[in-house]
Amino acid sequence: MFLDERILTLFKRNAHHTLTYWSVFFSFGLCIAFLGPTILDLQCQTNSTLRQITWVFFAQQFCLLIGSSVGGIFKRTLLTALAALFVSALIISVIFAIIPLCNNVLVLAIAMAVSGLAMGVIDTIANIQLVTIYQKDSAVFLQALHFFIGFGALVSPLIVDPFLSETGCGNHTGNETEVIHHFRSMLRNSPIIEHSIPLSNLSHGVEKEESSVHYAFWIMALINLPVPIAVLYLMYREQLIPCCPSGTPRLLDKDELAMESQQGAEGPAVEQNEHEAGGHGSIFSCCQNDNLRELPLSFFMIHILGGMVLFMTDGIVGAYAGFVYTYAVAPPMSLPHKTAGYLASIFWAAITAGRLLSIPLSYRFQPVKLLIFNLAGAIVTVLMLLIFYTNSIFLFVGTCLCGLFLSSIFPCMLAYTEDILDYQGCATSVLVTSAGMGEMVMQVLVGSIIQTEGSYSFLLCGMIIACIGFILFIGLLLFHRMHRNYLTGTSKKSAMVEEPATEQNGSSSL
Repeated sequence: MFLDERILTLFKRNAHHTLTYWSVFFSFGLCIAFLGPTILDLQCQTNSTLRQITWVFFAQQFCLLIGSSVGGIFKRTLLTALAALFVSALIISVIFAIIPLCNNVLVLAIAMAVSGLAMGVIDTIANIQLVTIYQKDSAVFLQALHFFIGFGALVSPLIVDPFLSETGCGNHTGNETEVIHHFRSMLRNSPIIEHSIPLSNLSHGVEKEESSVHYAFWIMALINLPVPIAVLYLMYREQLIPCCPSGTPRLLDKDELAMESQQGAEGPAVEQNEHEAGGHGSIFSCCQNDNLRELPLSFFMIHILGGMVLFMTDGIVGAYAGFVYTYAVAPPMSLPHKTAGYLASIFWAAITAGRLLSIPLSYRFQPVKLLIFNLAGAIVTVLMLLIFYTNSIFLFVGTCLCGLFLSSIFPCMLAYTEDILDYQGCATSVLVTSAGMGEMVMQVLVGSIIQTEGSYSFLLCGMIIACIGFILFIGLLLFHRMHRNYLTGTSKKSAMVEEPATEQNGSSSL
């Protein structure tokens, strides 16, 4: 049996909350993966150019970063946290429903920006809530949480694929049509049929295929609808809806349940007060904390280095998923377009499987050991891809291994840094924000380098980024040791101060 009775008991006591947070992360994954496969249909719907429609990607990613940065504000109480999750999950369903009505690219970009804000809030709050509930046991449950992102990212393209049109709009030039089909092949998670459209046919006009992709968006809106309903039911169970009092007794505060298993009956109240006064807010509220001046340098460097590691590793995830198709179809690999289209599917499937496998592994091994193994494995895999850069079989094998090694780095890093800081810092907000920023920046950076230097620079960039991430992680280990020495010294000084006071009280009683 993978989990002992203590972990199972803790899960049973918090099952309703945990399952709800997992479900909202399914919404996150559902929303993050649909845009790539539908890019051509959405371009036809909005009658826009390729350059214009790519701003929709930027709008979603940029607002996701903003949502992640400010999402911690809603952690102040359980009511605000659950209310923010309910509104965010409901917004995602509404956005899915109205996307077919967006006939202008600006309107579509605004809709994607709103969905990005909702996704960012979900990302931060769900991570914070699980860390708050399970504390030092959170690694297992964070792995499961991030598994649901991959699961949603796999389901979304499967729903969309049967409704995609393959012939385009007939409102662009021959060169633009070729680029659009190439761009669509790069982003979608299923292969497409190669098209040979003569320029003469385009000049005389091509009969526009009637797109039915709007049915896919409405189906996803319905599939996602139970998620906000589940959050609303949790609020009802917790008696947080004034007009609908619940007949069941209110559950204990989740902080108390988690800490009760470790510190007894008195510890939770003290620890809960520390959480409210200290960390796990937004980045801006953390920076305004008056106690920051008294903290050592190691406290800040743990936040910075942990965020930079995820900036690099999540940047690799975004860049690899976005440009592995471009690398595969270009010389010297020169794979057929249909064959290369499977690479993105394999990569996301490996990430999903890796997060599932990491659930029992995170219980058996400490997060720092898993981080070392995954970072080293990612470097070795990219190095082997560089060595066998003409071997198409190893490209598929390496893509699978890359997904497996990169899959659990984020939840392991989150559990590791929170454990170092004894759950008193702002690690969750910093890490979520850094990961989102890395994915956005690295996609633009690697794409620009590939365009100027050639396809081989794709793997070279991945190797450099992975090595930088590993070096930053070594720095994190060093500052962890410094911070541990600081805490040990502080505890010794406190003990020395308490001993004379105890002796004085004893002598006065005599």
